[in-house]
Amino acid sequence: MFGSKTATPSKPQNRIDTLIGAGTQIHGDITFNGGLRIDGEIHGNVTATGEGSSTLVVSEHARVEGEVRVSHVVINGTVTGPVHSSEFLELQTKARVTGDLEYNTLEMHLGAVVQGRLVHDTPTRSVELKLATNSSATG
Repeated sequence: MFGSKTATPSKPQNRIDTLIGAGTQIHGDITFNGGLRIDGEIHGNVTATGEGSSTLVVSEHARVEGEVRVSHVVINGTVTGPVHSSEFLELQTKARVTGDLEYNTLEMHLGAVVQGRLVHDTPTRSVELKLATNSSATG
């Protein structure tokens, strides 16, 4: 009804299962399932595993140096490295990304900065080409 908000289907609705707190530094790759929020620093790749959608939130003061590969990504901090989002990528106002972004759906807020390429990734579809033949053509 009126006044009730419904979630946009493309936006992540997953809960956050794991928090890497402010002041925490991790050197090495991270793999996770479900939801992960980073408030600290990661020096390594961040990858979601398992089936289903996963969510990564990089908060305003967070820093990630490495490749990010997650279905839903929300960035408001600094990421140095490529970001691959198979479903939804949101760049909030304080996002600073140095690296290429590969996404299906992108939401970019005023103030976000990207130094790299934006690549829209569409699901692979087979395309059938047919050549038209003209049977009445004279030779």
